[in-house]
Amino acid sequence: MRSLRAVPSSVLAGAVLVCAAAVPAAADGHDGFTIKDPRIVESSGLAASRAHPGVYWTHNDQDKGAYLYAVDSRTGRTVATVTMSGIGAPRDVEAISVGADGNLYVGDIGDNLGGTWSNVWIYKLPEPKTLRDQTVRATQYVVKYEDGARDAEALMVHPKTGRIYIADKKEEGGSLYEGPAEMSASGTNVFKKIAATDLWVTDGAFSPDGQQLALRGYFGGTSFAWKGAGKQPEREGRLSVPFQRQGESVTYTPDGTTLMYGTEGAQSQVTPVEVRGRGGGGGSGAPSGDTGSDSSAKSGGLDGGLKTGAIVAGAVLLAFFGLKRLLRRR
Repeated sequence: MRSLRAVPSSVLAGAVLVCAAAVPAAADGHDGFTIKDPRIVESSGLAASRAHPGVYWTHNDQDKGAYLYAVDSRTGRTVATVTMSGIGAPRDVEAISVGADGNLYVGDIGDNLGGTWSNVWIYKLPEPKTLRDQTVRATQYVVKYEDGARDAEALMVHPKTGRIYIADKKEEGGSLYEGPAEMSASGTNVFKKIAATDLWVTDGAFSPDGQQLALRGYFGGTSFAWKGAGKQPEREGRLSVPFQRQGESVTYTPDGTTLMYGTEGAQSQVTPVEVRGRGGGGGSGAPSGDTGSDSSAKSGGLDGGLKTGAIVAGAVLLAFFGLKRLLRRR
């Protein structure tokens, strides 16, 4: 993936305002955690395990092997390392999602050169029933887009239909693509554009009930009401994306009450933000970012008020000088 050193100045210009507003608060029973494994320095995807409560799957975007890591959120420690077999050498792994069938879906969909590879890949493998270091055979799918190659970092599997979606990453605002109803392991799977996202997307996730789609970028995000396969989702509002050093991932907790936001870097933090108006995957309401300003303050998101002058001032200074330093290193 492209680092923040490659983030356009037009995007960076709004970062100070965003960080001043986005001060996340943990939902009850869903604490944030630090990924402590020294091998995980480029955590680019995040998926809550369905088989192992409290465990999150992640991966590096460019690793020395086909590795997935199961991290226990209670301790931040890796409790299993899975090596995928039956596939070629991963190129730029950017996303992971848990499907309706209980399988893990891994998106080797990054293209830092903006569309130079003729195809990308998705890997499917069963989520291990036992958490231990092991090798698991995966199925490899060849993927192309109907309108040409592109860089992407977000792969989402719908929790009810099992259909796969990819959101590409474009500075001027990207698009959402839908995969075939049935993926082919022997042929090429063509993904078709179904909607514009108007966001520089770094990851996304469906709510457990399949009614909402959350797409995040470095400094913001959007929630959509899902309208079904082949249909354009309806924009609901902004997400309360926390300010992170390089925000790369997002997933819902299994009960649908919280969005967990991850970032790259050694000892990286996973930050929880409550999803207002939802619970147990069956309620209604937009994920932490609807347009009601009164309730948004309690989740401290993009639509919320300022917490305290000291917090805001500190966040602004951190963003300004940190981003300035990154730009000097370009």
